[in-house]
Amino acid sequence: MKKNTAISLALSTLFAGLAHAADAPTVAATPEHTLAGNLSLNSDYRFRGISQTWKLPAVQGGLDYAHSSGFYAGTWASNVSGNSYNNGAGLELDLYSGYKLGLGQDLTLDLGALAYVYPGATLNSAPGVATDKKYTNVDLYAGLTAGAFSAKLSIAATDYFGLNSDTAGFAYFSALAAQGSSKGTAYLDLNYNFDLGQGLTLGTHLGYLKLRNYGDLSYADAKLSLAKEMLSLNWTVAVVGTNANSEFYQAGNSAGLDAKKLGKTGLVLSIRKTF
Repeated sequence: MKKNTAISLALSTLFAGLAHAADAPTVAATPEHTLAGNLSLNSDYRFRGISQTWKLPAVQGGLDYAHSSGFYAGTWASNVSGNSYNNGAGLELDLYSGYKLGLGQDLTLDLGALAYVYPGATLNSAPGVATDKKYTNVDLYAGLTAGAFSAKLSIAATDYFGLNSDTAGFAYFSALAAQGSSKGTAYLDLNYNFDLGQGLTLGTHLGYLKLRNYGDLSYADAKLSLAKEMLSLNWTVAVVGTNANSEFYQAGNSAGLDAKKLGKTGLVLSIRKTF
């Protein structure tokens, strides 16, 4: 009798345990491979606060691969203005790769490299006179994300978008000529996002570009944005501005006329879809 009771108790315990296991929430395993894309329409393309499209609209898109180990790689593209990037296809193509490492709860370290490529584009020695000097730039970066805050430091491993003693003259900045390589130029990128509820996010950004050997080109930039998810799209409105010297950060049309101040404060609208 006692033996049967013990068996019954053991079976009851086993079945109870199975029942609790069945009721427990299922934790989804992290996919080993992840592929994601994005496409956006923008009223202007601002890179580090400076317009890349002569303050005209930009269509942009990218594709990202991520591995569960933390490795990632991707590509991103946008149209750019031939008034800023001469003799090319009017295209910026970015190629990047890196590794993200979790350091603790909501704390992530990001190390990587990013190449900015402008197919066919070369600097001019004078309006309409092309050279073989390319705008290609490669950055090495280290970033840290802690919850809603992120910081990233990028260091140019090449001349910064082709700027050196030779090309400074090509850009008509005679006062900047013969100052050496701009390799080692640094950009600090600080961001904090506030969740306002109702699907609204307030984004804040502050950046500083330090041009090596070309201090007159150094500047700070800032952005304040408001984003909301609607109709499966991300809608963003942002105010972007810099204190960049407009004497250097401006571009005229193909005839060198109608110059626009590319770092002047402006409003940027964006509609983005991720898939």
